[in-house]
Amino acid sequence: MDESIMINVEKLNKSFGDLHVLKDINMVVKQSEVVCLIGASGSGKSTLLRCLNFLEIKDSGIVTIGGEKIEKETHDLNEVRARVGMVFQHFNLFPHKTVLENVMEAPIYVKKRQKEEVMKEAKALLKKVGLSDKENVYPSKLSGGQKQRVAIARALAMKPEIMLFDEPTSALDPELVGEVLSTMKELAEEGMTMVVVTHEMGFAKEVANWAVYLHGGKIVEVGHPKDLFTNPKEERTKNFLDSVL
Repeated sequence: MDESIMINVEKLNKSFGDLHVLKDINMVVKQSEVVCLIGASGSGKSTLLRCLNFLEIKDSGIVTIGGEKIEKETHDLNEVRARVGMVFQHFNLFPHKTVLENVMEAPIYVKKRQKEEVMKEAKALLKKVGLSDKENVYPSKLSGGQKQRVAIARALAMKPEIMLFDEPTSALDPELVGEVLSTMKELAEEGMTMVVVTHEMGFAKEVANWAVYLHGGKIVEVGHPKDLFTNPKEERTKNFLDSVL
């Protein structure tokens, strides 16, 4: 198998009760690629993302991460999740911990690393996301954009191989979206492998190597964003893009 392949999904299926949410999904993400998943609400994008770091367990199919086929019976899923960072729509920060403590939490408790070393790295990550001055502040005192940048720093603190973003800007006021997208853009420029569920078509066009359009739990079309957005091959893709662009 090609060593540059970070994520390989084959014939992935997932149902919730009678609702068949993902239908025979096939997808490949190579090292340092940014892949944007687009589609209407309910098309399966977030479920696909959650299957990639095993917050949802697939019904059938194969998920390979970094060349390793992952099954819940044979793998410690917490270890897998440490390799595949996730940033959610709602920031899920610990309200009773400072910004710095939020970023330090997982490496200390999950990876059992030394506090001094983790603190140094956490401070560097907060600097990276432009929040050095907020180290000792509690989340309630932050704007939504700042909370989301802390959430990104927190995910990076685990040194993941891959970062997943589930609509990271959709809970933000419009004027705060840019600061989160620019942090994500920097990560992409540094070569982080990323899969992003987003409605921000400008970001997809500028940063993504591939856009993947899902409809009704199936991948309908995959292409370079510039091609896909200007000249979609499928009627359903065209209709969707007409409604959002």
